[in-house]
Amino acid sequence: MEQDGQPNEHGDILTQYERFINPGLARALRFMGLTEVEYSGHGAVVVTEAGEEYIDCAGGYGVFIAGYLHPRIVARARDQISKIALSSRVLLNRPMVELAQELARLTPGDLQYSFFCNSGTEAVEAALKFSRIQTGRSRIISTSGAFHGKTFGALSVSGRDTYRQPFTPLVPEVVHVPYGDSDALAAVIDDKTAAVIVEPIQGEGGIMVPPDSYLPNIRELCDKTGALWIADEVQTGLGRTGRLFAVEYSGVVPDYLCLAKALGGGIMPIGAVIGRPDAWTFFDSQPLIHTSTFGGNPLACAVAHETLHVITEENLPQRAAKLGAWFLAALSELQARYPRVLTAVRGRGLMIGLEVPQPGVGGAIMAELFQRHILAVYTLNNERVIRLIPPLVITQDQLQQVLTALDDVFGIVDTQVEDLVQG
Repeated sequence: MEQDGQPNEHGDILTQYERFINPGLARALRFMGLTEVEYSGHGAVVVTEAGEEYIDCAGGYGVFIAGYLHPRIVARARDQISKIALSSRVLLNRPMVELAQELARLTPGDLQYSFFCNSGTEAVEAALKFSRIQTGRSRIISTSGAFHGKTFGALSVSGRDTYRQPFTPLVPEVVHVPYGDSDALAAVIDDKTAAVIVEPIQGEGGIMVPPDSYLPNIRELCDKTGALWIADEVQTGLGRTGRLFAVEYSGVVPDYLCLAKALGGGIMPIGAVIGRPDAWTFFDSQPLIHTSTFGGNPLACAVAHETLHVITEENLPQRAAKLGAWFLAALSELQARYPRVLTAVRGRGLMIGLEVPQPGVGGAIMAELFQRHILAVYTLNNERVIRLIPPLVITQDQLQQVLTALDDVFGIVDTQVEDLVQG
């Protein structure tokens, strides 16, 4: 096909995926009918090379909070790249300092210092190292169903054996306890624990919202034992749940807060760890103990700084709260109409999970949604949950189109559900 007068010289791109990237992934995409090639995007819409538009409820796994190609963020990127994109790593870096200052202003409590990297998994790696050197301890407590990334340390604290087992032995002295269970945590945390790492809402675990007392109990147990609390807000942060940070619902402050995904404004990869002063003193004597060549580069930091302005000035958290409440209520009505297809609806803001009885049911639903030009994905650690995390700039009319499509799809799948569950 031709685009802007330029022919596609590579033939079937899915075939090229199979030849040059990942044969298994190519086969899975072909099976799901995902053969379109993305070309551009605007707002909550992805446009293919063929000119077809898709409403994006996958949101790049949480990247596109401000939508595709937000004009203010794009303009800031263009301005910065015309000056300096990557840092000399020797001279001072103004965009990095300005971003760190803004994060200190926006994050809760006395979170103050920032370390910048390039992704969520790198942010988690940094926070794990920081907690060990700061406390002089080695044990890390995480939760079943957790997802913190796929690099070695982050994988060690993630909670699905499918991804962990092929790479064992992993980092030692990692303990997993059930998510949302304060008593289980209290039974294992002690004076040898360096950190507890927890998502305020489990994303890949199936959009699991814990009891209201859970995060305050973590804070109390960490304070009691001298352990540090790492809040992984890579997916929940920056407005997704209806607050700028999901920990705000509980009124508690972690020792380290990890961000990524949305921080890059849909333009640049960037990750960050924001820490409290009492958890940052190890840098005093060893300022180069943990570094990143590309982390904190001027381009990514300038983009992230503008992204924070867009999120706050355009009231995207409030928008997520309002639209999310309406959307969740409407989805609950669909659940009541199609209980054999949709067994649970849960979430907060525009971070929503649709639970189905078997993964095959979810696959049928997503395939039908793709046919109706709506993008959605499984949660990675729970294939019975379809995740809806659209850009926060999505309109109510677009969400209504999604609801109408889901109503139609659930009606179709309801006639097949017994065969799908048995299969």
